[in-house]
Amino acid sequence: MLIIMHINSTENQLEAVKQRIRAMNLTPHVIPGQTRCAIGITGNKGTLSPDLFKNLPGVVQCIPVTKPYKLVSREVRQEDTIIDLDGIKIGGKEIMIIAGPCAVENEEQIMLISQKLAEMGVKIFRGGAYKPRTSPYSFQGIGEKGLKLLAKVRAETGMKIVSEAIDNETLTIVAEYVDIIQIGARNMYNYSLLKKAGQLRKPVLLKRGLSATLEEFLMAAEYIASEGNFNIILCERGIRTFSDYSRNTLDMNLIPAIKRLSHLPILVDPSHATGDRKTVLPLARGAIAVGADGILVEVHHEPEVALSDGPQSLYPLQFKQLMKQLEKIALVSRSETGYF
Repeated sequence: MLIIMHINSTENQLEAVKQRIRAMNLTPHVIPGQTRCAIGITGNKGTLSPDLFKNLPGVVQCIPVTKPYKLVSREVRQEDTIIDLDGIKIGGKEIMIIAGPCAVENEEQIMLISQKLAEMGVKIFRGGAYKPRTSPYSFQGIGEKGLKLLAKVRAETGMKIVSEAIDNETLTIVAEYVDIIQIGARNMYNYSLLKKAGQLRKPVLLKRGLSATLEEFLMAAEYIASEGNFNIILCERGIRTFSDYSRNTLDMNLIPAIKRLSHLPILVDPSHATGDRKTVLPLARGAIAVGADGILVEVHHEPEVALSDGPQSLYPLQFKQLMKQLEKIALVSRSETGYF
């Protein structure tokens, strides 16, 4: 259930509603909004009667929420959630392009790439310090040393940083250094990790699992939101199908569906979706055309010798051309409304 409070409701009135909810052994969630103040309720196994709350001071309306993903649903919050990192916004009117190498390899590599991207206008830099790989013999990242190099990138370029946490132990370490914590596709079902990420209150970039349905994807986001963290960025990165001509299948259908059903911003990762730089560019263009809030793309100055995912990494010149293309496409796609 969603309890709509009067726009001028007092702190005492809000607290009275929350106390009523807690007295029922349920959990209240104050949901920020531009035009209204609302309190969501989780923990109930059945429907709640509006009569329990409608006569409390400050309460305007009680709305049943039909979706299992309550807090990330459009039913709970009609306006788009915008993640604001000191003025750098994800989910706003402008698309956000997050770029960088798959992995932090060494200081020379990471500083060279970051400087090139900063000069092109990139505002958020990605790089993996911990790398969950299919093979235990593949490059696994350089750990906290890589995070320290990412912090140096931020200090010298002003770009914000996103990097992946692969378990509860690395989550604590990653959170000390980055501006956005990435939860990868392999960990979308790691509910203890999602809950702990929610408790940290730092923005979380959540990638869709390899075979996750839309509802499972949003329910994973719900785990983060249920801990009080609404700073969630969804990311479609391709799913596993019967296709044998690309690494994964990029599900473009998901983008407008997410926009209709959830208030959270959604990015697309065309690099992991295809595994081939030749198709990264058209997929990135398509993602913005169908309404994605931005892309997460891999760029390397020497992809042929990259320690991780070189074949899917764009050369800096390719990336520069892509940025110009996406800017033009966004002029059309971002002016369109009608997802809901």
